[in-house]
Amino acid sequence: MINKYVFFLLFSVLGSYKASAQGSYFYYLEKKNSNFDSLVAATNNESIDTVKALKSYQIAATYFTRQDIENYNKYLKQGISSASKSQLYKDIGLYYQSLINFTRPDVVNLLEKDFTRIESILKKYKSKEAKKIRVIMLQNLSLFKRMQSKEVESMNIIITKAIPLAQSIGDNELIGSLYKGVALSFYNSQDFTKAIEHCNTAESFFNRLKKQTPQSKGFLGETLLVKAECLMRENKMAEAKKELNKTYAIIKDYPESNFHSFYFSTLGYYQMKLGNFSEAFKDFDLGLNNAEKYKNTAIIERINLFKQKIYREMKDYHKSNEILAEVYKTSPYKKNKQETLKELVRNFTALKDTANVNLYGEKLINSIDSSNTVLIHQNIADLEARYKKAETERKIDRLNKEKIQKQLEVNKKDSYLWILGLVLLLFLSLLIFLFLLYRKNKKLSEQKEINLQQKIKDIQQKEELSLTKAILEGEERERERIAKDLHDGLGGMLAGVKINFSTWSSNNLEADQHKDFYKILNQLDHSVTELRHVARNLMPESLLNFGLETALKDLCDFYTRKDLEVDFQPINISKNIPLSIQLNIYRIAQELLTNSVKHSKATNILLQCSQSEEYFMITVEDNGKGFKEEDFKKSKSMGLHNLKNRVNYLKGKMEINSDHEGTIINIELNTYAIS
Repeated sequence: MINKYVFFLLFSVLGSYKASAQGSYFYYLEKKNSNFDSLVAATNNESIDTVKALKSYQIAATYFTRQDIENYNKYLKQGISSASKSQLYKDIGLYYQSLINFTRPDVVNLLEKDFTRIESILKKYKSKEAKKIRVIMLQNLSLFKRMQSKEVESMNIIITKAIPLAQSIGDNELIGSLYKGVALSFYNSQDFTKAIEHCNTAESFFNRLKKQTPQSKGFLGETLLVKAECLMRENKMAEAKKELNKTYAIIKDYPESNFHSFYFSTLGYYQMKLGNFSEAFKDFDLGLNNAEKYKNTAIIERINLFKQKIYREMKDYHKSNEILAEVYKTSPYKKNKQETLKELVRNFTALKDTANVNLYGEKLINSIDSSNTVLIHQNIADLEARYKKAETERKIDRLNKEKIQKQLEVNKKDSYLWILGLVLLLFLSLLIFLFLLYRKNKKLSEQKEINLQQKIKDIQQKEELSLTKAILEGEERERERIAKDLHDGLGGMLAGVKINFSTWSSNNLEADQHKDFYKILNQLDHSVTELRHVARNLMPESLLNFGLETALKDLCDFYTRKDLEVDFQPINISKNIPLSIQLNIYRIAQELLTNSVKHSKATNILLQCSQSEEYFMITVEDNGKGFKEEDFKKSKSMGLHNLKNRVNYLKGKMEINSDHEGTIINIELNTYAIS
């Protein structure tokens, strides 16, 4: 039996409700076998060995997906035999031989090892066939990493290896499927805007194909469904409906396709989001019938999680809990398990079942690894930014090559002019004319070089600004997301537990006789307060609600304590500064105060902020022990790195004066830097 995680040749992936796309499944659109039968007949009669070898491999692979191992082995042997005189096609055959590992229990580890080895063997070949197999294996390796929750490694393989290789052979179908994989990584990171952007890129490559095959139509349909769900996550329902309609136009002519499970699960989610629960159940049942027919366990789990959510909305918590318990028991995906735990806590809270709230709440807390999740999301955003920067550098390199070519052309003209000057010495008038022409061309070339250098400089500055903006915006989005998760999710659950304990104790315990219990209850209350304090620090609500001046005053009050006075002096701070600029100014002030409080051992700190038209000045002065300026410049601290990035981003400048009597840091920023 072939392993249920078959991602043969090119694949499609989408995870369960609000969960990572870790599983994989091969969707196809096929009406009948006439085309395949014709390929088999033509291959058996093929006289060119290399063509026969490649077609035999493809037939073997098709039989393998149909679980016909006998014919798989037959055509694999035929392909190897036909490739006996070509080392290239013998080495390509290694990939098709490795497919047999799908029948073994340790499929991922075996294939990851084989694909890595075969990919290194095929690197020495420049042929399009070898490069295409390499792209397919790299795509598989990326999926293996995603199945192991290694999203950063998965994204790195796609962006730095697979996409450039697919672009080098101009295979639009491969490139489109790879960008679909990038979109899924952003879907898993819940960055739906980026996911939609890459879905659009993938769609554009599929639309460039001169002839659409059932396979390319399937890839396009998957891309449209991923895009539709991302739009629904952002509550853009009208736009999502358009993508669903486009998908149905593709699959309606293939009623027996396993694609219908994917389509109806997404359509059901659309009806669910609109509150049309009866229609949603009808669509989910259609999707389940198709998924059970083709043993698509990922879609079955996805639909069940959607259905339990409807039951919860209908306040049928028992049916919802039955589904959640089954998914938690059987799901191979860590993120799906975490989602079921969250839903169970919500349901049992609604049922006022304190024991189960505590039980599943503890399991949920133990399963969360927020720091690792943040690192993965930041690294994925960083990888994409680096890829875009690399694309720009390639453009600059192309411009430099054009400049060198033009210079060579100028040098060649110089040589011709000198030869003509020696040969046509008697024709002085002609020589003068050619000399003047040469001077004119040289001046034009110099001007072109100046213009080209300026263009390169402008591109570099623009891309550096874009990279910094992407990193800073990604960091702020992640801070906001974590703050919301902590405040609304974990904070809410802990507060609920505290309220349940308080209610129970007031009815069942005497305060004088159970002091230890009330001491623990107070500790829980302090924990909730501290959690919400951390959430506010990640995303300052006072900045969003009352503006920069109030937020900075609150920040100074936060750091003030018995042995430390923090004084804030605002001067002419405008309330019309764009929010993104205000947030960057706040983060700069926050980093300066944090460093001063942590390292200076000061008893007095002054934060002075003033504004004069478009310029914003920040001064932080303390009476601490000071530091050497070269130590500040050499520091590899992430906080200091972010501080320098933000100052540069706002086209600012920073001045530092520090000795044993204290430190003064002056920063001047331009509030119109990114307008």
